[in-house]
Amino acid sequence: MRKIIAGLLLALGTMTSGVAEAQMVTAKSPASLVSALQDAGYRAELTKDSVGDPMIKSASSGSKFTITFYGCTDGADCSSIQFYAGWTEATHCSLDAMNTFSQKYRFVTPQVDGDGDCVIQYDLDLDEGGMSKALFLDTLEFWTDTMATFQDYIYEK
Repeated sequence: MRKIIAGLLLALGTMTSGVAEAQMVTAKSPASLVSALQDAGYRAELTKDSVGDPMIKSASSGSKFTITFYGCTDGADCSSIQFYAGWTEATHCSLDAMNTFSQKYRFVTPQVDGDGDCVIQYDLDLDEGGMSKALFLDTLEFWTDTMATFQDYIYEK
């Protein structure tokens, strides 16, 4: 009888860990990010960047953004991601404006790129198990809210 109970407990533990893993978002599994984005109502197109690493194209409130994967080995087994969005012809796109924004919004990195465009990025380390889908969706909400705030800021009159 003890062997049966022990076997049932072992099987139950294995099933629960599988369910828990299914609710995780990891850089090693770009499909887990695509699924989380789509479950939240976002378009998510999985493609590859110029070096063959995964990249997801999406948008929020009409503004496009990408999720680029880093720390990859031959286009797989990635360890981190970066949310990225850029805007052209912004009214407030100077280093001073980026520094001012950065002082108010500490988690994102605003920059003026080589073409003079305003960009914003947000890096996440998803190595060693990733993060829960719930936390990823909370992070996604933070990202899209900050994107909208940044866009309003750089196009202020």
